[in-house]
Amino acid sequence: QVQLVESGGGLVQAGGSLRLSCAASGRTFRSYHMGWFRQAPGKEREFVAAISRSGGSTYYADSVKGRFTISRDNAKNTVYLQMSSLKPEDTAVYYCAAQNGLRVGVHEDAYDYWGQGTQVTVSS
Repeated sequence: QVQLVESGGGLVQAGGSLRLSCAASGRTFRSYHMGWFRQAPGKEREFVAAISRSGGSTYYADSVKGRFTISRDNAKNTVYLQMSSLKPEDTAVYYCAAQNGLRVGVHEDAYDYWGQGTQVTVSS
């Protein structure tokens, strides 16, 4: 089992940047694919980005491609989401999740463990 704790959210102006971090407990972090999802008020949770166990493969939603970068440091048990050129429509609670499966998933039902989320608010 793994516990996930997100940090780094906050209020930022449109066009600004934020870096989210997700710290994982346990010594098996490197065995999980990791993902970021987000949920805006009144909307369903949606996929943002994912990264394979080794960090060699990354996947992005079309809405964030070119603006967000997912990375991981297995020595620090941490996954990151660097967000740039932020837009008001990026406002949401951001969740990190861990997947103990064969292939990297882009759907939330593929993920086994979830953090509590961190709020990101982008003002116009």
